[in-house]
Amino acid sequence: MPRKGKGPKGKRNGGRDDPAWSRTDVIEREHMHNDRLEKYYKAQNILPEQEWDQFLEAMRDPLPTTFRVAGSRQAARVLNDIIKDVHVPHLAGVVFEGEALSPPQQIPWYPDGLAWQFNVAKKVLRKSPEMKKFHSFLVFETEVGNISRQEAVSMLPPLFLEVEPHHRVMDMCAAPGSKTAQLLEALHAHDTLTSSSLPSGLLIANDSDYKRTHLLIHQAARLPSPALMVTNLDASIFPAIKIPSGQTAFAAGTKARVAAKKQYQLLFDRILCDVPCSGDGTLRKNPGIWKHWSPMDGNGLHSLQLRILQRAMRMLKKGGRIVYSTCSINPVENEAVVAAALKSIPGFELVDMSNHLPGLIYRPGLTAWRPTVTREINTEFATYEEYVQSLDESERAGSKMLESHWPPSPGEAESIGLTRCLRIYPHLQDTGGFFVAILQKKQPVRPPAASTKRTADAAEGLDRADVKKPKLDTQEDDKEPEVEQPDDADEELPEEPEETSMEVDQPVSTNTALPAEPKIRFKKGKTAEGASAHFKENPYTFIEPDDLIVTACVENFDLSANFPGGNMLVRNPAGDTVRSLYMVNDIVKSIVQHNDFARIRLMTCGTKVFGKQEGAEAKRDGVDSHFRVLAEGLPVVLPFVGPRAVAHADFAALRILMEGYYPLTSGFAEPFRSMIDAKANGSYVVRFQPGQLGDATLAHELVLPIWKSNVSVTLMLDKRAKSALSLRIFGEDITSAARDAAAKKQKGESEATPGAAVVDAPVPVLEDDNADVLDSPTATGAAEEE
Repeated sequence: MPRKGKGPKGKRNGGRDDPAWSRTDVIEREHMHNDRLEKYYKAQNILPEQEWDQFLEAMRDPLPTTFRVAGSRQAARVLNDIIKDVHVPHLAGVVFEGEALSPPQQIPWYPDGLAWQFNVAKKVLRKSPEMKKFHSFLVFETEVGNISRQEAVSMLPPLFLEVEPHHRVMDMCAAPGSKTAQLLEALHAHDTLTSSSLPSGLLIANDSDYKRTHLLIHQAARLPSPALMVTNLDASIFPAIKIPSGQTAFAAGTKARVAAKKQYQLLFDRILCDVPCSGDGTLRKNPGIWKHWSPMDGNGLHSLQLRILQRAMRMLKKGGRIVYSTCSINPVENEAVVAAALKSIPGFELVDMSNHLPGLIYRPGLTAWRPTVTREINTEFATYEEYVQSLDESERAGSKMLESHWPPSPGEAESIGLTRCLRIYPHLQDTGGFFVAILQKKQPVRPPAASTKRTADAAEGLDRADVKKPKLDTQEDDKEPEVEQPDDADEELPEEPEETSMEVDQPVSTNTALPAEPKIRFKKGKTAEGASAHFKENPYTFIEPDDLIVTACVENFDLSANFPGGNMLVRNPAGDTVRSLYMVNDIVKSIVQHNDFARIRLMTCGTKVFGKQEGAEAKRDGVDSHFRVLAEGLPVVLPFVGPRAVAHADFAALRILMEGYYPLTSGFAEPFRSMIDAKANGSYVVRFQPGQLGDATLAHELVLPIWKSNVSVTLMLDKRAKSALSLRIFGEDITSAARDAAAKKQKGESEATPGAAVVDAPVPVLEDDNADVLDSPTATGAAEEE
C-alpha cells in the first residue's frame, strides 16, 4: 500500500495528503517524466530493453475502472449474472460523441469471472445516459457492499492466500479494507443467498493509523462477520495474542490449577503483509508521483517492511502461509525484503504459485539489483562491502544503508528461489504495478521414533552435572507433565511478569556502527505503542445468556436452542445493554476474554445483530422489548430464527414497502394483510417469495427485517440500501427517498430558473479502494460507544 506523507498529521509536500498526489489533471502527459525514476529502474534491469518504451507509455495512461462482485459466492454469482446478462448487453454498441464505447469486460484471471474492467472517462459516465445508469447501479451496490471498487492488482494477494472458513487469518496493514473484505468473503465461503455461516476461523484486521481504522471498519461493515476483529497497532511490533489452555489438550493427571495457568500464543494459518511502500506502481492513478518520486523513499521504508514481515513470520503456524505484497516495483522494497527475511529466520520457503491464476501475465522476481546510495541515483556499488569501504570511518556510523538493501549472492538467490516472486507491470495486462511473494512455514521433519532409555554403559560416561537430581515431593504439585504438542499447536507463553518485553528482529546488517533499535516495552493494561499512549475506545463486555434483554430477544424471535447466547456482548465497561448487541464466534470470544482490550487496541469485533428501537414510535407501540433485528445482522441470526418471528409475502408486498415509508397494513393484499394484522407490534423477518411483477423479476427468495406498528409496517433498511435493492430488482429507484429528493431538486431549480428543464440528480463518483478520505461520518467519526 502507498504510504502517507511524513510530518505533522501525516502531511508533506507530494505526500498522499497533498491534493496533487491523487488528482489526474495536475500534470499533462507530455510532462510525465522523471529522469531519476527512469535512470534508476533502467539500472535495475527490471525489463528487457525492447519492453521499456511500452512500459513507460503504459505508466502514463489513465488506469481503467475495475471492480469485483463481493459477498458470499452464491450472492456474488447472482449479481454477476445481472451484470453479464442485463447491463453488458445494454451497454454494447453505445456511442458517445461519435465514438463507440466498450462495455465492461471480465478480468481473465479472476476466479468465476467475478471481476470486471472498463475504460470510460468520467465525462462519459456523467453525460452518457446508458453509462450514467450503469454507474448509478455500481455506486449503490458499492454502498451496500455488493460491489468493491478495487484496482485489479489489489485483488491478487487474498487470492494467493487461499483462505478457508476454519483458518485464523491476520491482515497486518489492512486499511482501507478492500483486501480485508476479500479475506472475510473467503471465511464466509459457506454463506447462502439469505443467511450467513458462523465460521470457526478468525480475521484480525490491523492498521497503525487510528483514523484509517475507521475507514477499515466502514469497509468491513459491508460484510458483517462474527469472526472479525479490528486492531490499531504498529504491525512491526504486534503483541502476542493470548488464548486459554482450554484450546490445547493436556495429559491425563495434569493438575487443574496448573492447566489454568497456561497461556498460549495464538498462531495464524494465513497472514497478509500488504506493507506500506513508496507506491510507484500506482503512477497511473497518482500522477503526482511523477513530480516527487525519489529512490530514497524505498530505501527508507526497507527496514520497516522487513520488520513487519519478520513479525508475521514469528506469528505463523507450521504449514501456514504469508503473502507479502507492495504496489511498488522497487526491488529494495520487494525482493530485498523477502531475501533478508528468509535469511534471518530459518524454516521458511518461497512457494511457486505461478500457475495458480491461469490468465495472469507476470514476470519472475529479480535475483540481482543495485540500490542507489544517493538521491542522484548512484548505483555504482555492486555489494554492501564496496559501499562501506568507500565511506570514511566518520561517515559509516551515520549511514542509513543496510546490507539487506543489496541482493544476496547468486547462489543464495537461487537457493532462496527469488524467481518464484511475481512482478506485475502495467503494460502486460493494462493494470498498475505490483509485487507478490508467497512464503510458507515448513512442516518439521519428524525423526524416527527411538527408545529414550539409556543403557548402563551410556550412563556411566555422564558427568555428575548431567545426571538428573531426584525430584522433591514439594515440587511435584507445581511440576507439569510434559505433553507432546501437534505441529500446528499454538505456542506456550511464559507466565507474564509485571513488565514484559517484545523482541524485535533486527534488519540483517554487518554495519555494527548502526544504533540498535530499542526494544518495545509495555506494561499490563498499556499499549504496545508506549505507556503514554491513551486508548479512547470503550471495551467489549460479554453479557450472560440469561440477561433480560437476551432472553427477550430469544423469545421475540423464537430463537432455537443452539443460538449462541453466550457469545453476545455490548460496548461499555459495565456490560449494560444500552443500544446494540454484538455477536462473535468462539475464537473471538476467547481472545476478548483473555487479552487486555487496550493492550491490543481493539477497535471493533463481531457484528451488531440487535439494536434498540428508539423514538416515540417504539414507546407508543408499547412492545415488551424495544430491540429489533438489524439488517446487517439478519444473515447471522437468520439460521436461528423460528417460525413465530417470520412472515411470508409476495413480490407485490415488497414493492409497496419500497415505495412508502410507513405503508398501512390495510394497503396490502391477502393473505399478508391478515397475517401481519394478527401479529403483535415489534420486529419481524419477512421472506419475500420469487415472482414476476410487470417487467421486474425477483429471481430468488429475499429476506428482510420489518417493524410492525399498530396500523403500519416499515421496511427496516437505510435509504442507500433501499435504493440499491430497487435498482437491482426494478431497474429504477422507486423509493420514497428518491421521489422526495427529485421533488426537492425540481422545486429548487424551478425557483432558480422558472421553466428550466430538470436534470437527474448527480450520482456520487465511485471511489476506489485506495481512497484515503471518505466524506462520511460513518468512516471518519469516532467509534460508536454503546
